[in-house]
Amino acid sequence: MAAGPILTLHEIASTVGAQLPQGVDPAIGVSGAATLDQAMSSHISFYEDPRYLRALRATKAGVVLVPSSFEESLSPVVLRVANPAVAFETIFEKFMPAPAHPARGIHPTALVHDTAEIHPTACIRAYAVIEAGVRVGANTTVDVHAFVGRDSQLGDGCWIHPHAVLREGTLAGARVVIHSNAVIGSDGFGFRFSAGAHHRLPHRGYVQLDDDVEVGACTTIDRGRFGRTWIQAGTKIDNLVQIAHNVVIGCHCLIISQTGISGSARLGNYVTLAGQVGVVGHVEVGDRVVVSAKGGVSKDAPAGHQLMGTYGIPAKDARELVAHYRRLPKTVAKIKMLEQELQDLRTLVEKLAAKTPDSLDQGTESDSQR
Repeated sequence: MAAGPILTLHEIASTVGAQLPQGVDPAIGVSGAATLDQAMSSHISFYEDPRYLRALRATKAGVVLVPSSFEESLSPVVLRVANPAVAFETIFEKFMPAPAHPARGIHPTALVHDTAEIHPTACIRAYAVIEAGVRVGANTTVDVHAFVGRDSQLGDGCWIHPHAVLREGTLAGARVVIHSNAVIGSDGFGFRFSAGAHHRLPHRGYVQLDDDVEVGACTTIDRGRFGRTWIQAGTKIDNLVQIAHNVVIGCHCLIISQTGISGSARLGNYVTLAGQVGVVGHVEVGDRVVVSAKGGVSKDAPAGHQLMGTYGIPAKDARELVAHYRRLPKTVAKIKMLEQELQDLRTLVEKLAAKTPDSLDQGTESDSQR
């Protein structure tokens, strides 16, 4: 691997707006960026979450970005900044810049239909397939072995990664990213049972991805049965997600890996579905709802709620249930102890009740003798 760039402490401090500590040589070089636990003496790292304080104290990094309010003395060179994570990203980009879009033009091995409209600044790479009626915008890349079906439209600055599939009629806005092996516009899972067999229902709709949507590797988004499946601006979808026909997902949502969203469900804006969340069909999920990992949404969820558990109950209630569940062994032991005490008390009462008539008879006999 070729050697990367070397940044001096002076360059780093100037870039992130930090003050170098007194006595530190501004010409010291830094050759890379890494996490606290993986960094070496020639690396820069960052710290902002108190959960990683132990890792910070043990790090071998030569330079660490910390919050402005951080006061602890450390062996690495400490640069105090308002937002360490953002500052680190800025420096990290200098060491590992994002991949550049390939050079414009159409590779000789690409199959591009005569009726397709390809912007002169777009790049169609080797063995890509562009079908009839497709429009590809400025500075968009359709990568190796990618497929764009007929009458699809790609806006400016998109990147369709290798082996991604955009079926017919897909509409993608500007700066849409589709990662490898994702399938956009596959048929929905809809069947009619008749004469002892399942018969596929036709799906003739399409998928619309608005500006700045990103779709992870091996994710599938089904076309609408009628009309569209719609992913709105700024939403980010992880790898291995299934989105069924006619689903609508609002703006700036986060859909994490292995989540499944059933047909015609509607999500508001800024919704977060953590890993392995399941959403049943035809439900409404309000703005800013957060569903914890392995949670389920089986009914409409009001805006702003945090849901947990298989049935998607409010997080506060779910945490209480989890706490009760963890205490079940002790609770069962207490119940058994109380049952035994109750049984002992019942036995004692029965013994006392059995003795009471004899005592009364003896008392009556003594009275008569007087």
